[in-house]
Amino acid sequence: MSDEHRLTSAESEIWRSYFTGTVEFAAHLDRRMRREAGMPMTYFEILTRLAEAPERRMRMTELATASQSSSSRLSHAVTALEKSGWVTRSPAECDRRGWIAHLTDAGFAALESAAPTHAATVRQHLFDVLTQSQVATLAEIGRAIQNGLSGVCASARAAAAAGELPEGEADDGASCPLAEGACDSTDG
Repeated sequence: MSDEHRLTSAESEIWRSYFTGTVEFAAHLDRRMRREAGMPMTYFEILTRLAEAPERRMRMTELATASQSSSSRLSHAVTALEKSGWVTRSPAECDRRGWIAHLTDAGFAALESAAPTHAATVRQHLFDVLTQSQVATLAEIGRAIQNGLSGVCASARAAAAAGELPEGEADDGASCPLAEGACDSTDG
C-alpha cells in the first residue's frame, strides 16, 4: 500500500485516540445505564426522542433516524419497550402501512428516573474533563463530522429504500447506521 493511502503517524494517533475514547465512553455509559437505571443507552435514547416529540409520539421511521438506529433494530427495541409498558405502537392514521410509537406515562417516569444517571455520567466523563474552550471545539468538531457525513448517509438511506445496497452492507456498519430500512414506508 502506498503512503498516500495510509494515515500519517499523527493522523493515526488522533484517530485511535478519538475512536478509543468514543467507544470506551459509549460502552461505559451503556454499562452504567444498565446497572443503575435499568435500561441500555439505546432505550434511553428512544425514550428521550419520544419525550421530546409532540404528544410524545413519533413515526417509527422518524424515530429510527432520530435515534441513529436502523428500522429493524428500532422495531426490536420498541417491542422490548412495549413489554415493559414504556411504549405503545399503533398504525399511523394517515398511512396504514406506517406505525407510530407513543411514550406512555410509565415510560416517561422511567426516563425521568434514568435521566440523573445519564446526566451524571456524561458530565463526569465528558464535560468535567474538558475546558470550556475544548467543549466549544468539541461541539464544532461534532457538527463538522455530522455535516461531512450527511450526504453519505442520505445516499445510503436512499439506496436502502430502493433496495440497491449490496447484501450485508447496511448491517456491517460500513454505511450509515440509518441505511437499513430507515426510509421504508412499512415501518413496523
